[in-house]
Amino acid sequence: MPFAGYLAATGRFDLVLAATAGALGCNLGSAAAYAVGARGGRALVERWGRYVLLDRAELARADRFFARWGGITVFFARLLPVVRTFIALPAGIARMPQGRFHLYTFAGSWPWCFGLAYAGYRLGGAWESDPGLRAALHRADALILALLIGGAGWFAWRHVRRAGGREGSGGDSGGRGRPG
Repeated sequence: MPFAGYLAATGRFDLVLAATAGALGCNLGSAAAYAVGARGGRALVERWGRYVLLDRAELARADRFFARWGGITVFFARLLPVVRTFIALPAGIARMPQGRFHLYTFAGSWPWCFGLAYAGYRLGGAWESDPGLRAALHRADALILALLIGGAGWFAWRHVRRAGGREGSGGDSGGRGRPG
């Protein structure tokens, strides 16, 4: 989207149409994840979820949350980095009506796409004239990558540690209780 915004700054694209095309693309891409969720997603997560660090308790928690806040969750999830990518699967598992799903997906994706395109539009003019801008954006890329890797590592560590505590605990506190 930032590159589309840059092209809008050069006059090759229209900024609003670029954001609209991006939001429609989000709908198309999300339709596949929604379909996977609706056509067997629950069974897949229950059977294979442990390999991506999801368990039945987390699935049940997501179900309760989605049952209460479904439509608005899709809308706000589309406004959040990373989360926006994964919200279609639980929407499909919860069998949210497809029309509502696509409406909320479009409504939440359009501001995101417009914001990214607008950033590209604003930065496009300065890209050639300000070499410090390029250097700052490359540093920001490195920081974002480090945060994503750190977050993924924390997520994996937390789930592996919790799974290890459940195996072989035999109902005790995992060996951390008082000797008896």
